[in-house]
Amino acid sequence: MKRTDDLSVLPDGLPVPVDDGACDHLVGSTVPSITLASTAGSTVDVSQRSGRTVIYIYPRTGDPAKASVPGWEEIPGARGCTPQTCSFRDHYQDILSLGADVFGLSAQTPEVQQEMVGRLHVPFAVLSDEKLLLSRALKLPTFEVQTYDKETLVLIKRLTLIIKDGVIERVFYPVFPPNQNPDDVIAWLKNNA
Repeated sequence: MKRTDDLSVLPDGLPVPVDDGACDHLVGSTVPSITLASTAGSTVDVSQRSGRTVIYIYPRTGDPAKASVPGWEEIPGARGCTPQTCSFRDHYQDILSLGADVFGLSAQTPEVQQEMVGRLHVPFAVLSDEKLLLSRALKLPTFEVQTYDKETLVLIKRLTLIIKDGVIERVFYPVFPPNQNPDDVIAWLKNNA
């Protein structure tokens, strides 16, 4: 696989995820009232937000100082969290101009997410579903990986929700390539203004 120093670019040859139908039930669902910790230092209950909210959900961002999960690049749809986040960062104002707000979300701790937000200069909040409360309530697809330290992690598969007044309007799943996800979101928002 070709490596690059550009954080918004994915390496070549990544396995492409297939639509397994795991998100078919989501459109039209009401988001449950669950409060999540935010990298902004507050909490957010997505169900209580008015207007449109885009939530891109990613498995996990890596720690630049540590080795990734064994076999991470061989898991379809796993690789690409940093490129996706950088792309949403770069398109953040475009999405705001279309009347939607943006959040990232993963099952990682707020501390891990805060490091990523600072390192990548992310202008929006990232939400922590580390206890998988929202994921389980919405029956989001997950997968398990084992770290080099033999810790088993339950991670959420990559997907993006567009929510309006607490109801899911649109789901992007599977998301591939992740760095092009904001372009798809922007196109949908323009066509559904």
